[in-house]
Amino acid sequence: MDLLNFSDMCVKYSTFLDDVAARVVHLLKQDANDPEFISQNKAFEMFGRGNVERWRKHGKVTPYKRPGKIEYKTADLRLLQRTQQDYFK
Repeated sequence: MDLLNFSDMCVKYSTFLDDVAARVVHLLKQDANDPEFISQNKAFEMFGRGNVERWRKHGKVTPYKRPGKIEYKTADLRLLQRTQQDYFK
């Protein structure tokens, strides 16, 4: 039997994989209706202006300039939203 050892418990490898798979499916369903790109105003509304501007300033997200507007890839913003970040660097 394969076990993964965490500091607070041991988990069977198959249980770990099942949990990861369930989480991936949940995230895919949650993001299924997202458009590929969103406008800067929509990004500010969904993720917070401060967050989007900080991610852009630190080079974590790339703005795409289109005639008359600025857009961001929704998947990039979702990834940053789900990533724990250290703001004191």
